[in-house]
Amino acid sequence: MTWIAILGLLAVVAGGLLLLGRLPRGLWEPVGAALLFGLAGYAWQGFPALPGAPRTAEQSAPPFDEDMVKLRNSFGGQYGATMQWLTLSDGYARQGNSQGAVHVLDSGLRARPDDAALWVAMGNALVAHGEGLISPAAEYSFGQAMRLAPQGSSAPYFYGLALASSGQFDAARKVWAPLYARLPEKAPLRAQLENNLAKLDTLLRMQAGGGA
Repeated sequence: MTWIAILGLLAVVAGGLLLLGRLPRGLWEPVGAALLFGLAGYAWQGFPALPGAPRTAEQSAPPFDEDMVKLRNSFGGQYGATMQWLTLSDGYARQGNSQGAVHVLDSGLRARPDDAALWVAMGNALVAHGEGLISPAAEYSFGQAMRLAPQGSSAPYFYGLALASSGQFDAARKVWAPLYARLPEKAPLRAQLENNLAKLDTLLRMQAGGGA
């Protein structure tokens, strides 16, 4: 689906709400904001140039993100007992069993409650289980990880990623900007954050009506 088709569909939906749904004038602004918010979220995650692909019920579970696991492990600290819990949780996630992945990490954190890497993994697992939405439990998990490792990069990076993916662009920027500022100039993650922050700025301008 192209951007022209997406914008056309957006116009049709808005017109239908106004004309057929007899939407009161007082609700025009919040409904319009909700539609634009959804479009902005798609701009962060979507690929409008790709063709549509019908999915069966068996395909409804989101694919396991191997690249995210590699990135998570690149932050270090995933050794010994920690790596055992992460590997077991990843195994459930690869099978599409996000609840099982969360349960494994819950068991791991009962045994290792001060393990920041497990708290980051729990935050990611809860976001995946919520299909991209950040629950209070996920917020708590990322918060615990940042409390336990205040100078670490993993927790704020993945917390910001979860916020951005859920459409909370301003909140994501507030998490990523301080991390970007304290990273060494030549750190690979700093370059990635620079790109992410630029993308967030574009999306925030879209939300504010300033265009790209």
